[in-house]
Amino acid sequence: MQQSPEFELYEPPTDGISSVKFSPTSSQFLFVTSWDKSVRLYDVYSNQLRSKFEHKAAVLDGCISDSFQGFSGGLDKRVKMFDFTTSKETILGTHEDAVKCTEYTAETNMLITGSWDKSVCLWDPRIQEALVGRYMQPSKVYSLDVTQNKLVVAMADRHVYIYDIRNMKETMQTRESSLKYMTRTVRCMPNGEGYATGSIEGRVAVEFFDPSPESQTRKYAFKCHRQVIEGIDYVYPVNALAFNPVHGTFASGGGDGVINIWDGFNKKRLRQFPKYPTSISSLAFSCDGTMLAVASSYTYEEGEKDHAPDSIYIRTIADSEVKPKTLPTSSTL
Repeated sequence: MQQSPEFELYEPPTDGISSVKFSPTSSQFLFVTSWDKSVRLYDVYSNQLRSKFEHKAAVLDGCISDSFQGFSGGLDKRVKMFDFTTSKETILGTHEDAVKCTEYTAETNMLITGSWDKSVCLWDPRIQEALVGRYMQPSKVYSLDVTQNKLVVAMADRHVYIYDIRNMKETMQTRESSLKYMTRTVRCMPNGEGYATGSIEGRVAVEFFDPSPESQTRKYAFKCHRQVIEGIDYVYPVNALAFNPVHGTFASGGGDGVINIWDGFNKKRLRQFPKYPTSISSLAFSCDGTMLAVASSYTYEEGEKDHAPDSIYIRTIADSEVKPKTLPTSSTL
């Protein structure tokens, strides 16, 4: 009998799932944050909830360091650290408003947080006064990601700022999003050449850091996560993006409960997985690219309604599902 490529995690959160992220060094551990105020660590191999700690309000994002520390933030404005080896919990500091996004960067051993208070903060969890710097932005921070010392901050009002995290006092580039509507998520290409953004209006944009006119001609945007039902065109938000760390292709997840795998080299969709029970709220590939964590959790794009329970699925990914059909002649994503 053929083994199912997918299974559901036991003991999922009891309210909306805000983020799923694998450990940066192991496919075994998955870090999950939720509107039920919890932060959870799952052992994916044994399908067990290994650890759990709480915030005082909904948790909007979290991440794990390569030294097995968890970081999280949310509506209680606190930035928390949890050491899974000692079970010690530490409040690193606070923002003035909700902490919307967290990313850990191994290049500098820093935690980066973005908030609705219009700031980005850098934290060094190894020292007592963990806050290294607070950098004000023009608008609320909705999403951020970092690759090879480049930090991309996606904000309200279509602002996209690019920084070198070794010198946060000035921006490398300030851009306006190629997408006309609010940015929901940003994710960087594994090789550091650029990034992709998703919007509430069912579009994805692929952008490149190199400001030269030649490089900028490569950028593009496309429609996705749309359905025609009885002659009516329904448009769903792109809630989640995740790049495969091995092949540089990427997955998109939408309010339609659909996940697509895209070949950015050739601007083609490689495949579409069977529809999930409700909206896709978050996606994450494991560090070796062999697993995809899927948060199937209603994101209220259609208001209050009955919806399927919140669930986390772990899908085994075959090379054939994420490998580009033909190798590009230019440099890879």
